[in-house]
Amino acid sequence: EVQLVESGGGLVQPGGSLRVPCAASGFTFSIIPMTWVRQAPGKGLEWVSVIDSDGGTTDYADSVEGRFSISRDNEKNMLYLQMNDLKPEDTAAYYCAGAAGDYWGQGTQVTVSS
Repeated sequence: EVQLVESGGGLVQPGGSLRVPCAASGFTFSIIPMTWVRQAPGKGLEWVSVIDSDGGTTDYADSVEGRFSISRDNEKNMLYLQMNDLKPEDTAAYYCAGAAGDYWGQGTQVTVSS
């Protein structure tokens, strides 16, 4: 059974940092490009970042460029999103997913508020 399980969400103050991990199982994680997608309250899905299968190439949405960092550990089947200098507009449910949209996690809520 394919599973992507995000964790590490929560409430953080503006300017703070948070690291969101995603544990993968049930498929060959090491050959799949992975992505992070978010959905703010009342809004549609927004692509955040992508990483290729070996972690050598990454890309980011303009809204998070320079503040967020995507990484992966293929030995541990883990995907990560490091979020720094968080802003209230980063408040959203964050989902890890296969870059082709084939696999999705259940999401973790990140709320940025003072």
